[in-house]
Amino acid sequence: MKKKMISLLLCLTLVTTAFAACGKKKGASDEVVYRKLYAGEVTTMNYLVTVSENEFDVGANVIDTLVEYDNLGQIKPSLAESWDMSPDGLTYTFKIREGQKWYDYEGKEVADVTAEDFVSAMKFVLTPEYESGTAQLLFGVIKNAEEYFNSQVEDNPQTEEVEGNGLDIDFSEVGVKALDKYTLEYTLAQPVPYFLSSLTYVCFMPAYGPLLEELGAEFGSDNTKMYYNGAYILSEFAPQETKIYVKNQNNWDAEHVYIDKIVERYNAEANTLAPQMVQTGEIDYATIESNIVDDWLADPERSKLISKSRVEVDYSYFYSFNFNPQFDKAYEPDNWRIAVNNENFRQSLKAGLDRVRALSVTEPETPEVLLNNTITPETFVTNEGKDYTSYGNLEAINNGNSFDETAALSYKEAAISELTAAGATFPVKILMPYNPGTSGDTDWGSECVVIEQQLENLLGKDYIDIIVEAGPSTNFLSEIRRSGKYAFMKTNWGADYADPQTFTEPFTADNSYNFMDKAMAAGEGVADTVAEYYALVDAAKAITIDLEARYDGFAKAEAYLIEHALVVPYALSGSYYQVTKKDIYEGQYAPFGVSVLRHKGQHLLDKPVTMEEFQASQDQWNKDREALAK
Repeated sequence: MKKKMISLLLCLTLVTTAFAACGKKKGASDEVVYRKLYAGEVTTMNYLVTVSENEFDVGANVIDTLVEYDNLGQIKPSLAESWDMSPDGLTYTFKIREGQKWYDYEGKEVADVTAEDFVSAMKFVLTPEYESGTAQLLFGVIKNAEEYFNSQVEDNPQTEEVEGNGLDIDFSEVGVKALDKYTLEYTLAQPVPYFLSSLTYVCFMPAYGPLLEELGAEFGSDNTKMYYNGAYILSEFAPQETKIYVKNQNNWDAEHVYIDKIVERYNAEANTLAPQMVQTGEIDYATIESNIVDDWLADPERSKLISKSRVEVDYSYFYSFNFNPQFDKAYEPDNWRIAVNNENFRQSLKAGLDRVRALSVTEPETPEVLLNNTITPETFVTNEGKDYTSYGNLEAINNGNSFDETAALSYKEAAISELTAAGATFPVKILMPYNPGTSGDTDWGSECVVIEQQLENLLGKDYIDIIVEAGPSTNFLSEIRRSGKYAFMKTNWGADYADPQTFTEPFTADNSYNFMDKAMAAGEGVADTVAEYYALVDAAKAITIDLEARYDGFAKAEAYLIEHALVVPYALSGSYYQVTKKDIYEGQYAPFGVSVLRHKGQHLLDKPVTMEEFQASQDQWNKDREALAK
């Protein structure tokens, strides 16, 4: 214990010295500097390939998109001054703002931002060798995007067929064109009701074509290997040391960029150090984790510094059953495979999970505010004032509570009979890993222990044996979830655009969330159930004009997914305690994409936001949103 404290004090001294060298927030030139610590380093800055929110943060702040959102979630022009849509909904034409420039990391002007930069970026995304994690978001949206991508895949047997079969696609046939220097045209594969909202996402961001050709896969490997056209320029980057953003004074909307410099310092103990440093004014932001929040709230002085984040509806958390276990034999993957393919077994866990008790780990006062009964969060999208979660059977699911002790025990008895006949043994081992993070003691681990005790006490240790295990703190997703090395685990999905279709994407064929498409063969286990879910999703996707029918179709598919316990809805992206000198309600807002990651539009305040100030801002924001809806 003493060694750890000495280590932390040494880290604190080193970080304090580093920030002191950067100067104070207000200098002779009144430069406004926002300072924070971070513990998770990026592996790439290439916004065209990454799927990590931590890495989206870079692109969000240094690249402008065609459109953007204001603080109330209203779409408005950005790099595109105007746009129009053809009557059939298949063609969108954008007029690019003239005079905008690309800059290098030193702020030197490189070239004009033109329509061709959007074409070049999309070609990069659709080039398989670059392994873009968001390329599939263009499939079925941009005409011939999927066909072109597949035609470029090496050893694709389809491409070896005779020419003229529709698989020999040139990029010129993809639905993105620069009609002239400042006119960009997208041709869609079908009418897409959410198309404008998707333009704020990373796969639609522009990049300077000649640089992409020069660097290829090296594009965005560090801050010197990319160009900038947004609110900020990433002027300095040293891995596991520092990131420094400086305001792009020549940006078209520079007058609404109020913070001149953002200084982020890396420290593996950031979660522990930040609460200490924010009290002394050395940094401007810190999260206050649940293990210390009670002490902060009880302290007369520190309680004046603390406020909450808003509950976001862009991320949905759910517990995934792994239908294709790849974990060690010690955890009995073959036995788990039999059990998870039995619906009564899954239903027993779904009905037996007391989600409110588990959420009290992160939100001890009002855990029910985080509860999410559906996969698509309530208030995410509406149609003519009607919330998506009030469509079809979703309404009853959203207004109910899956926790039911009596039902859980009934499902258990049915599962025991069926699984015994199928050759399963008890207790069924359930590997439930978690990411320990960088501090070694995060809420997730504590939450898993609560769930283990609660479920085993209710269902019996003779029925299930939940094994809580810490995974690696780095590369957790690739090592655990994407590799299928879990049985039952909390997962999440962030929305990419304003349509319920976005929340079907974690469960598509070849997904790395619950692998349900790898379930037992037709006629066994869950395969027929999965096939029916996919049919319902496909039917909803085919409805492109009638939003009422489209939302009803997706609601039917989502209700089916939940009713058959293929996943267990869990929570919203949490409201947590923090110390911050920024009013989040000033910033750009959209319940999807990268808008909320942007610093543009936010002021740096002289002192941290209080709980009362946060509540006042939240109340005013809600009133303004209600006025817009009317």
